[in-house]
Amino acid sequence: MTEAAILSGHDQSRADIAQWTCPHGQHAGNGCVTCYRAAGEADPALPLWDVAVWFTSVKPIPIRALHDVHRHDRQFAIDQPSTPLVYLLSGQARAAVGAEAVAGVVGFLVQNQHIVDEFVVTEIRAVRS
Repeated sequence: MTEAAILSGHDQSRADIAQWTCPHGQHAGNGCVTCYRAAGEADPALPLWDVAVWFTSVKPIPIRALHDVHRHDRQFAIDQPSTPLVYLLSGQARAAVGAEAVAGVVGFLVQNQHIVDEFVVTEIRAVRS
């Protein structure tokens, strides 16, 4: 099952907003630190989700910070496609639903603002493994 949303350029319907709201009331594209922390101790019986999050940043992310993310204990990665100031955050999370998995992965950015202090998520995708 794949769940995806493009967040830039148009308003989301109420149904889309509801679909992408985590159990803590946060839109997945804004991230949720509670979901991020919960995913670290998630029940292994929960589904595993492959998450991809495209985001833009006001300032470039230093190469060292990009490499440090690769060494993070949850196997997250931030890559930079060929477009300046556009990044792809990817990782895996155990969660009941895709919105919770995405909120947790984006919550990583919120929790670790030393990596990127200002960002805007433009597209989110969660695929159940």
